Amino acid sequence: MKKLAFLCFSFLICTSGYAQLKSPIKVHENQRFLAHADGTPFFWMADTAWELFHRTNREEAEYYLSTRAKQGFNVVQAVALAELDGLNTPNAYGEKPLTSINPLEMNEKYWEHVDFIIDLAAQKGIYIALLPTWGDKVFKESWGVGPEIFNPENAFVYGQWIGKRYANRKNLVWVLGGDRNPRANSDDIKIWNAMAEGISASAEKNNPILKTFHPQPHSPGGSSTWFHQEDWLDLNMHQTGHCPNQPTYKKITHDYNLTPAKPTIDGEPLYEEHPKCFNAKELGYSEADDIRRIMYWNVFAGAAGQTYGCHAVWQMFKLDKQPINAPLKPWNISLDLPMANQVKHLKNLMLSKPYFNRIPDQSMVLDTQAEDENFVIATRDANGKYAFIYFPTGKTTNVDLSTMSKKKLTANWYDPRTGISIPYTAKQLTRGKNSIVPPSSGRGQDWVLIVE
Repeated sequence: MKKLAFLCFSFLICTSGYAQLKSPIKVHENQRFLAHADGTPFFWMADTAWELFHRTNREEAEYYLSTRAKQGFNVVQAVALAELDGLNTPNAYGEKPLTSINPLEMNEKYWEHVDFIIDLAAQKGIYIALLPTWGDKVFKESWGVGPEIFNPENAFVYGQWIGKRYANRKNLVWVLGGDRNPRANSDDIKIWNAMAEGISASAEKNNPILKTFHPQPHSPGGSSTWFHQEDWLDLNMHQTGHCPNQPTYKKITHDYNLTPAKPTIDGEPLYEEHPKCFNAKELGYSEADDIRRIMYWNVFAGAAGQTYGCHAVWQMFKLDKQPINAPLKPWNISLDLPMANQVKHLKNLMLSKPYFNRIPDQSMVLDTQAEDENFVIATRDANGKYAFIYFPTGKTTNVDLSTMSKKKLTANWYDPRTGISIPYTAKQLTRGKNSIVPPSSGRGQDWVLIVE
């Protein structure tokens, strides 16, 4: 009976047409942030599910997307030609994406499963940041199994094919790349440009879908290093890597200062329950406060949103699957980790005040700081109506509030762990130097001071 009920559910989804969101998200006219079609703010709050199409069946995909939607996620990053032997290991229904590599020939049954998940995400209000391929299909480097199948010519053909297939979807963002930085003295840049051009060639004029590029960690820029001047690149993306306490905000600041201005996002930070620096034996696994710190740093530095990841979830790890870098528990259990339930507090905070006038302003922090876990960071309204100051470890810090528009200031403390605000009860704040003492201090005792 259970199996029959699910088949009926699948049939209803497939025959009733996919439920469209209003339209693809767009770059706001200020070129810093993202917006819905009606001009309201869109704060990118993504989850990383690279193996979603490859390793989940339809029931599992429904459970995953429903859970993430309830937790406040609005984007899911997933790969069509997947990382984990995606060309040779079949999906949950025994289907591979290609019936032929040379020439490229598509297996319709595999792609119908991709269609289903994209359309199911649309019903739940989730955009899919869709990678046409993982980067090991361009070059394997020191990891990945490939095979390397793309050149500039067939990359265009593939881009044109996949672009046409999904040209009318309202809940997509195209993500080229796939954890690979273009190599010098190679065709890599030509391949990615050709794939992007193929997608653009199939685009519907009344349904523009944004494009970006997912790199490996790279300093000082990410996608901007190779593609910032390309017309197809609508927003920049970083991978800030899987070590804690790296000054990730510096990479966001780098892109924020580029010309022309484009939104920028950290598309792969340290995942929750990931071996720190890939060294669990000596350093242990990341925890929620490691992830929270990176997220608030990046957004306060000017990012248009933030991606989250869980180490077991990106690979959709189950006990019958080969684990990558020692995940601690299966993906369905890992969906409920602490930070996955806290990301909505960041999104809610950023959308609680006038959004598009927000700017980073580190001049508000007066103390000389080391680039460590204590780094205090500030962002504010360009007209001085409000300011947010993030204290990752509750360190007492001198701040300058002279940019506030009026003499009388009120303040609250915002708890990133719970989303609860409590009154600021210390002495009256002034439009000048203030010594700020957060409610608590130490590891995991992070706070946001909201000044109005």
